[in-house]
Amino acid sequence: MIPAFSAKSYDFAEFIPARNYIGGSWGDPKTSKATLEVLNPRWGKPMSKVVMSAREDVDAAVASGKEGFAKWREWPIRERAHVLYKLRELMMKNIDELSWLVCHENGKIFSEAKAEVEKGIECVEYGCSLPNLAAGNQLEVSRGVACEVVYEPLGVVAGVTPFNFPLMVPLWMMPQALVGGNAFILKPSEQVPLSSMRLAELLKEAGLPTGVFNIVQGGRDVVEALCDHPDIKALGFVGSTKVAKAVYGRASMEGKRALCLGGAKNHLIVVPDADVELTAENVVASFTGCAGQRCMAASVLLAVGKVDHILDAIRQRAAKLVTGTDMGPITNQASVERILGYIDGAEKAGAKIVLDGRGTKGTDGGYWVGPTILDNVTPEMAAAKEEIFGPVLSVIRVPNVDRAIEIENRNPYGNASSIYTTSGDVARRVMERVDAGMCGVNIGVPVPREPFGFGGWNDSAFGHGNMTGWDGYRFWTRQRKITSKWALQKDTTWMS
Repeated sequence: MIPAFSAKSYDFAEFIPARNYIGGSWGDPKTSKATLEVLNPRWGKPMSKVVMSAREDVDAAVASGKEGFAKWREWPIRERAHVLYKLRELMMKNIDELSWLVCHENGKIFSEAKAEVEKGIECVEYGCSLPNLAAGNQLEVSRGVACEVVYEPLGVVAGVTPFNFPLMVPLWMMPQALVGGNAFILKPSEQVPLSSMRLAELLKEAGLPTGVFNIVQGGRDVVEALCDHPDIKALGFVGSTKVAKAVYGRASMEGKRALCLGGAKNHLIVVPDADVELTAENVVASFTGCAGQRCMAASVLLAVGKVDHILDAIRQRAAKLVTGTDMGPITNQASVERILGYIDGAEKAGAKIVLDGRGTKGTDGGYWVGPTILDNVTPEMAAAKEEIFGPVLSVIRVPNVDRAIEIENRNPYGNASSIYTTSGDVARRVMERVDAGMCGVNIGVPVPREPFGFGGWNDSAFGHGNMTGWDGYRFWTRQRKITSKWALQKDTTWMS
């Protein structure tokens, strides 16, 4: 049994090693003895370690999943959903503990970690609603002939999740997959494997049968084994675009369903009539929230015309943020160096640093970059084109909205885009023309709330549909169409 996480502050705390959860039991890999340190980014030192599994462990998890699936699929959908009702209760009961665990393994400040847990609970709530939403349709299509649709589980399915949302992203996938009748294998990021262990314990307490949920810890070897295994019927992935594209190709080649969400380069368009206070608060929250380590973070601000008064308000607000209190750390030292490389490169290329987060600290240790704003960035600079994944906002000045939309649509990603304006006409024109799957009007993090699905376009997503919402349920299930006739009709049609 995994104990509760006892920390109730940012003070450094250790936790037990992260192991595999297969067949309802915790254990080490069959052959591998390798482990990695699990770092607390705030303090820059290991709080745990995680085992690194191999293909044999994926095989064991699939075997467990197949055994659990054989029984779980026979449960009525409402009874499956009742397990999620209980999970929701347990997550609410333990919300502070789960939030502090996310804080320590990921680095988020407590309010952000709690918001992540709350969003995870919202995803569970959507899973609870599926018995009402997934009722199959039936129609008399000809005299005495009826057609109906039912949603059937696929079998054993899997999800690979990233470091930046260790609890929420697994819950993007699991409620729909489990209520749909599947067995689920989770491969969490090896950087943040701890929250998923507590989730496994809560699912067990909620009454989920043995084998229906399994965890295989590890790295690339485990992901490739999940892609290759013939008995895994569908795979969800969230991570960088490079890896998402590779995982999608490999899984698809093996004939399984795959939906893989990648990176982003989100553009915010600010026009002169934008509300100054609203825009400043919103833009700062977008590019500094979670230290910029989220695919929905603002990355580029397209400043249309005379908006210096708005840019000044953004800079002043961002400058007041205190790292360690208002903003958490970066996940590791390699990420810090990558972010600093983009800032240094932009400065050398001619950008003006109007707010410099280099050298900022939040504790005596840990990995830190403060809020940074680069002005006079050009579209050709790396900071304007590539995903930085840190608290850095690149300001590109443009003469009009048309030019802003042109720059937005020229980037290969299509995750999110927002417009700040008080004009309904300007908002409508931008929303109709930007090439992005999730868009906002005066909202810098336009994450769709349940039941609306999360998913971008272009190089931000590989596969069809959205990860959450109704699309998610359809991804983890398949339609069975049944046509029936029970009586001989006196008249005839082509179906008689």
